[in-house]
Amino acid sequence: MARIPTLSAVRGRLRTAGVLASTLVLAASLTACGGGGESATPAAQNSAGSAVDANAFPTTIEHKYGSTTITQEPKRVVTVGLTEQDALLALGVVPVGVTDWLGKFPGTIGPWATDKLGGAALPEVLKDVDGPQYEKIAALKPDLIIALYSGLTKEQYDKLSQIGVPVVAQPKEYNDYGIPWNEATKKVGQAVGRATKANELVKGVEDKFAQAREDHPEFAGKSALMASTYEGYFVYGSQDGRSHILESLGFNLPADLDTIIGDKFGKSLSAERTDLLDRDALVWLIDTPAKAQDILGKDALYTGLKVAKEKREVFIENEGTYGSAVSFVTVLSLPYVIDRIVPQLAAAVDGDPKTEVKPAS
Repeated sequence: MARIPTLSAVRGRLRTAGVLASTLVLAASLTACGGGGESATPAAQNSAGSAVDANAFPTTIEHKYGSTTITQEPKRVVTVGLTEQDALLALGVVPVGVTDWLGKFPGTIGPWATDKLGGAALPEVLKDVDGPQYEKIAALKPDLIIALYSGLTKEQYDKLSQIGVPVVAQPKEYNDYGIPWNEATKKVGQAVGRATKANELVKGVEDKFAQAREDHPEFAGKSALMASTYEGYFVYGSQDGRSHILESLGFNLPADLDTIIGDKFGKSLSAERTDLLDRDALVWLIDTPAKAQDILGKDALYTGLKVAKEKREVFIENEGTYGSAVSFVTVLSLPYVIDRIVPQLAAAVDGDPKTEVKPAS
């Protein structure tokens, strides 16, 4: 299965989660599961990572459903968002529970992040089919729940809050699943009392982007887009993390991209808007190169575009580690991505159709 239908389905289901019995019954159940004490579940603990900042607590974080105050250093963190485990690990905090997205890595920890576990046990993996698994989350006895990269509804936020611990929802300034990786890292750092280290980590990745722009001035002002062959041609909007990668390397997104997409993270194009794909560089997230070539090669509208004729395409397989890292877009996955996508984009925009855009290892 391609990565796009998986993510799209998760997001759609998050927004349409059903009611769990009644609020009063749920509240009683969650209260019974929550609270102090040790969980019987094998749980990772904070590793010997970065030190907590002086005067870090109490701290208040604004979000889509108000604000949340955290009064002391969290020791047992559960992520309801799909990618925040990377920021936590980078800060030396191993979550006790994480929400599955890609469905392929043990503990939902990608290969680019496993060394940050420091020998700690993998977190418990939670599923999200019709919303968060409230009882399982409560059973982990968290003292902080983070849902920054999420589509958490108000009802879901309220139910999580009934567990009786701070819940940090997605920010209101962005679309659901629209928080940029750097802001997500900083908010996670604030939540766990490691804002100083979070800023350092963000600067390190931003410096790597800056170096790539300096090494490749030809990227500046060129147009680029990320797309998939899900439900025709699916393109990512300006608030999606994958688009942020291209912008951070100096590329421009299509000027009318968000007008076409609206307030979503992406959208499938109608046939008459296939022209939107005609960029200086077009990054395809695909199942396999053979399948993509079969789909694209049979479309006269697409093969007639300059991007296809001049072979300015970059193909990245969803099922590989590289494709997963591209979709994750975190402080830990981005260095891995930059090292691989920059040479491919350089080959795509060099103006010579004979230049092969080689697959990344």
